[in-house]
Amino acid sequence: MSRAINVNATPEHVIAACAKRKLPISAIEGLASGGTRVVMNNTDDTAAVARVYGSKVISGAVTRTPTRLMRG
Repeated sequence: MSRAINVNATPEHVIAACAKRKLPISAIEGLASGGTRVVMNNTDDTAAVARVYGSKVISGAVTRTPTRLMRG
């Protein structure tokens, strides 16, 4: 399992859910296609997030928001 997981929830909701369970987040970003991509510190924490969100885990392809601007 990867440390990254995509869920159909807002970044604020994911942050609150992880804080409630004392699961540290390595990185988090909103997805252009809707939902949130969250990277946990280890795969055990990722599995815990997957259990919390259950059917809200996005299993298909997602469109990420570019985090860096291209130089021309």
